[in-house]
Amino acid sequence: MNLFHREFGDSTKSPLLVLHGLLGSSRNWQGAGSDLGKHFHVHCLDLRNHGKSPHAFPHSYDAMRDDVIEWMKGREIESGHLLGHSMGGKLAMKIACENPEKVRRLVLVDILPKRYPGSQDSEYDAMNAIDLEKLGSRKEADELLEKAVPDWGKRQFLLTNLSRRKEGPGFCWVVNIKALEANQREIEGSPLGPEDRFEGETLFVMGGESKYSEPSDYPGLNRYFPNRVVEVMEESGHNPHFEFREDFVSRVAKFLDGGDTGI
Repeated sequence: MNLFHREFGDSTKSPLLVLHGLLGSSRNWQGAGSDLGKHFHVHCLDLRNHGKSPHAFPHSYDAMRDDVIEWMKGREIESGHLLGHSMGGKLAMKIACENPEKVRRLVLVDILPKRYPGSQDSEYDAMNAIDLEKLGSRKEADELLEKAVPDWGKRQFLLTNLSRRKEGPGFCWVVNIKALEANQREIEGSPLGPEDRFEGETLFVMGGESKYSEPSDYPGLNRYFPNRVVEVMEESGHNPHFEFREDFVSRVAKFLDGGDTGI
């Protein structure tokens, strides 16, 4: 699969692949990607069924792993640093454990190797309920989503997936909602099996105010990542790369350049 990607930085520097979260895209990482591009050759990918990449079934971690490995092979990237956020973090874990020779250092952003109960059903339903052919504006879409998704910031995030049709009236969703709905249980679950393990240096960057951050789970991370460090950005929610970009970039760059601090 020919994944779309955005590049930042000098091609002579170490590669850093960035994998976004569910309903996100490389677009969400342009700011942090550009900043990290001062230190690395950054590739922010659009995973299958997201952004400008092709739509395809199934939306599984196995399929996404194969997509990323194929993408690396096509660009002759034998190995590089790997950073993943949320769903992209689970994918990054899987790639690191199953293909450790591809990953120099691993950064996992506000995600742990566990099942997170509670699906995106209400958001999918709200997105599916909009008559896209008759939709007149993004403002109208925002108003239609408001009842099901009262959080303004979350609605704006969802609306990054709304695009005006190239042909014909109205808009379209750039995400493949049907594929995501069909595979939601796998997306929510842990991508790792009992024997999975990555011996390389690993940094978890967790948001202190995020529902994904469970300090009681941190000791158990050694089972999969014996050389792990956990850093908690106490005031951040689920998106530290956006909420506290400068601090986030500083932590990641320091870790990938060889330093580490944390729990």
